[in-house]
Amino acid sequence: MTTIPLTKRGAEKLKDELQRLKSVERHAVIQAIAEARAQGDLSENAEYEAAKDKQGFIEGRILEIEGKLAAAQVIDPAALNAGGRVVFGSTVDLEEEASGAQVTYQIVGDDEADLKQGLISISSPIARALIGKEAGDVADVQAPGGVKSYEIIEVRYI
Repeated sequence: MTTIPLTKRGAEKLKDELQRLKSVERHAVIQAIAEARAQGDLSENAEYEAAKDKQGFIEGRILEIEGKLAAAQVIDPAALNAGGRVVFGSTVDLEEEASGAQVTYQIVGDDEADLKQGLISISSPIARALIGKEAGDVADVQAPGGVKSYEIIEVRYI
C-alpha cells in the first residue's frame, strides 16, 4: 500500500469530516429513510430514493476517508529541516520572471489543495518543478499557456 502525504492540518480536516459524517450525517440520513418508509409504497417514493442515494454517498465517503487516514504519512511542516530546499509541506514565495508578479504557495497533499488559499497539490506541475530547489533557483513550469519561469524568493517551513 502506498502512503498518502498529508500535512498535519490536512489530516485534522479529514478526521473532523469523518467524525461529522459518522456522528451527524449518518444519523440524519437514517432518520430520513425511516420517515420515507413510514409514507408507504417505496416503489414511487422519491424521498426514499434520495435518502438511500445520500446514504450510499456518506458510507462511501466514510470508507474513502478511513482508507486515506490509514495510509497517511502525516508531515508537520514546522518540524522539517530541509536545509532551505523546497519539500512537501514547505511554503514558497515565488516571483514570475515575465510579469514580476509574486505569489506564495504551500505544497500539500492532493486532498488539501486549494489554489484560492495558496495550497497546491504535490502532484501539480508547479510543485513538481519546485521540489528540490532552493531560494535563488529558477523553476520552469509547463503551463497550458506555455512555459512559465518562477524565481524562488524564499522557502519557509511553517
